[in-house]
Amino acid sequence: MLLVPVLAFLFLKSFGTNHYALPTFFPERVDSTQVGGKWQRDTVYHHLNSFGLTSQSGHPEAIAEIAGRGLYVAGFLCANCPGASPEPIAQLARVQELYRQDSQVKLVTYLTAGITPEKAAEQYGAIAGKWWFLAGDSATMRRVADDYHLPTATNSTIQTSNLFLIDRDQQIRGIYDGTKHKEIERLLTEIGVLLYIYEHDDADR
Repeated sequence: MLLVPVLAFLFLKSFGTNHYALPTFFPERVDSTQVGGKWQRDTVYHHLNSFGLTSQSGHPEAIAEIAGRGLYVAGFLCANCPGASPEPIAQLARVQELYRQDSQVKLVTYLTAGITPEKAAEQYGAIAGKWWFLAGDSATMRRVADDYHLPTATNSTIQTSNLFLIDRDQQIRGIYDGTKHKEIERLLTEIGVLLYIYEHDDADR
């Protein structure tokens, strides 16, 4: 039976007495607002866009609707890129299994070349409503890659081993090397942190 790593359990057990702030990536600007006669500066961070990419269902999907009020882990798959590691997609399958019963945790894989959403979903065992494989034309996929601040390869292919933790506000809260065990353990821990935050934020409303 698969279990959430002990590190995550120990962290969450002590969360009430130890502050752990997840970062938010890619600041875009600083806004100034006046509160009580004093000016306050707030950093505004990048929000991911929705591109209406086609999923394994054959229909366009809005990424915000996929996430709902939870979170998702995103990655990119170039099925015919030389040297692409199979490890990140295998780790997404692991996350799916670990959080199979948790409707707040979803997965998204952007397909950049070499495979269709239908074939990818079948090949990697995607659970319907849990893991989406999304694809579009090359120009749209380049826009998606730019949205994630991925560099452009010299041959214009879109390829990365990174996985991304996205919150319910469509902001990137974590970036992890999907080929490294310690990075995946950190991802799993930080999924737990975000779920803990959501649980207590919702309870306070």
